Amino acid sequence: MTLRLREGVFTAETDYGIALLDEDRDQYFTLNPTAAVVVRTLLDGRPVEAAVQALTAEYAVDADSADRDVRELIGELRSAGLVEDS
Repeated sequence: MTLRLREGVFTAETDYGIALLDEDRDQYFTLNPTAAVVVRTLLDGRPVEAAVQALTAEYAVDADSADRDVRELIGELRSAGLVEDS
């Protein structure tokens, strides 16, 4: 499974991570550096497993925790209507 941003949602790199801009709803969401790694990986067309691996390579986190965090973030992005499966 890979993700893509819903039409009308754009990314903006920040000093702290990434902002997701939802033009349709006039909202923005800020993602911390850890979430930014996940989102960049998934938006590059790579699967969940690659996002988990990117987290474990960059941060001191075990694979099980990283997997839970990635899947939770995906769920939150879906609930907010920001992403869709590609």
